[in-house]
Amino acid sequence: MTEKQKRFCEEYLIDLNATQAALRAGYSEKTAYSIGNENLKKPEIQEYIQKRLKEKEDALIAKQDEVLKTLTAVMRREKPETVVVTCKARKSYYDDKGKKVIDEAEQPICVEIPTKVSDVNKAAEMLGKYYALFTEKLNVDGDMDYNIQIDYGGEDE
Repeated sequence: MTEKQKRFCEEYLIDLNATQAALRAGYSEKTAYSIGNENLKKPEIQEYIQKRLKEKEDALIAKQDEVLKTLTAVMRREKPETVVVTCKARKSYYDDKGKKVIDEAEQPICVEIPTKVSDVNKAAEMLGKYYALFTEKLNVDGDMDYNIQIDYGGEDE
């Protein structure tokens, strides 16, 4: 695969538009449509695009270790939460006519706070279930009276 074709593949992954990808990869406007379609039919290009799509998908989906690390960090309160707090700024002054003027402005500010205890408890519960730390109590009722008959296929006596 040439460098131009590789660039075409990377550009194609942006919007899945073969013509636009060909243009961005450096092909001429006259041939972009046909080159784009032609490139998509080539097996090595299809294989490369599928490989890159799988890599992108894998990067978007959390794996088991990532989930466990996140739950552990929440449980240990290592990940603070961010909340938006509205602060008021108040300024008073006298205008040219001697009249008192009060300006108030609200400004949102992001503030980090410790993880909520309810979130810590939920993370601990989920980790406990994952590691099977808790046993569920089950009540089982049933008729335990069994009759077993064995027929050996013998003659009647």
